[in-house]
Amino acid sequence: MNYDYEPVIGLEVHVQLATKSKLFCACSTEFGAEPNKNTCPVCLGWPGSLPVLNEQALKFAIKVGLALSCEVSQRLKFDRKNYFYPDLPKAYQISQYDMPVNKGGFLLIDVKTSEGGIQERRIGITRAHLEEDAGKLLHEGIKDGSLVDYNRGGMPLLEIVSEPDLRSPEEAYAYLVSLKAILQYLEVSDCNMEEGSLRCDANVSVRKKGETQFGTKAEIKNMNSFKAVQKATQYEIERQINVLENHERVIQETRLWNETKGQTFSMRSKEEAHDYRYFPEPDLVPFTISRETVEAIRQTLPELPVAREKRFMKDYGLSQYDAFVLVQEKNLGDYYEDCLKEKGNPKLVSNWIQSELLALLNEHKVSIENSPVKPRDLAGLVRLIENNTVSGKIAKDVLPAMFETGQSAEAIVKAKGLEQVTDTKEIEAIAERVIQANPKVADDFRAGKKQALGFLVGQLMKESKGKANPQLANQILEQKLK
Repeated sequence: MNYDYEPVIGLEVHVQLATKSKLFCACSTEFGAEPNKNTCPVCLGWPGSLPVLNEQALKFAIKVGLALSCEVSQRLKFDRKNYFYPDLPKAYQISQYDMPVNKGGFLLIDVKTSEGGIQERRIGITRAHLEEDAGKLLHEGIKDGSLVDYNRGGMPLLEIVSEPDLRSPEEAYAYLVSLKAILQYLEVSDCNMEEGSLRCDANVSVRKKGETQFGTKAEIKNMNSFKAVQKATQYEIERQINVLENHERVIQETRLWNETKGQTFSMRSKEEAHDYRYFPEPDLVPFTISRETVEAIRQTLPELPVAREKRFMKDYGLSQYDAFVLVQEKNLGDYYEDCLKEKGNPKLVSNWIQSELLALLNEHKVSIENSPVKPRDLAGLVRLIENNTVSGKIAKDVLPAMFETGQSAEAIVKAKGLEQVTDTKEIEAIAERVIQANPKVADDFRAGKKQALGFLVGQLMKESKGKANPQLANQILEQKLK
């Protein structure tokens, strides 16, 4: 990447709200239904049908706005965003234009510094407004034309638009991770990207370092994961820099991300595009939200990730990095605190979740809430390590057995005879055999090569099949060598 240039990135995130019915009708929001099953005259745009706003969707939207420190508008109205496309049966989308439900907030993100630390950045939120989703066009396996499924039509969406404050693909990724965590803590969306519950478009431009005016932007669509957003914005930044370095002009356009090729491709130009013909939705009259209603919703806000991260650092003595990892997924943070309710050591539990348990969950593609190793059992394993019943090495063999069988650590250790050897005489006998079998290494230690002791301890642990207490092994070997 050419470091004479500065990227400028803004993200538009569409969140499907977790209501049981659509935004303006009573049709189900169930995913996976047969095509066009969840439809009615309202979401199909039949003449004479009238929309009615989903109250729960509005409350969810306000809840998100409050969590993002937005100003919640007292006066609301809906607008018609006019454009023609086959997946839009009314030829307009009911959205919000000049009076969105939320405006002017911010989101705090943690980004890694070049020195390896973590820096907090504040990313502005322009607005978060309600709108209905369009249908879905189906092209695959169809020779002549396309098919359309209107089940998605009318789904309740909250579009969250950031300010162009992001300055790298890594920051864009961190923003999405933090935003998703907040949405999950609020329980307003399942944030399932595979089912379309969370979609993101990125506006990307570049400018010379030190310049204040923005460059010409390209909008990137068709990104189906946070990693895809990171890779697509990285590619687009480099593409635009190459265009400018070749003394050419960046074209304002919409581009699609091709995951297989790792490239963006032009979809349509926006150079001559006119604004959407927005006008007030005549079937939904403007209305007022009382301050009492907003404050009542504010009282339902849970502890959010940033506050939880700081509490984990203060109450449990965790590093900022460890606390950040544990709070980014609500269920993971809940699992951690459930372990501590079982009197697990905070730092040791954190280490075992992040280094060993998450690796097993990823390997078997199991979510933390469905982990076969329950919090009480992981806390039990940690206690066995703390009271020297098992060594850390043995514990690494016990955890997979717990994962596979669902048994407690105590039961597995007892059944397999894995208790740590703390009998001094037994360890002394093994130490003598190890020293006799490795006379040169023993002489090296006596000659001042301290690292030789580590080799001998390793041999002792090997002969004891990992059962010897490592601290005792270290002490006894050192005494015998002296």
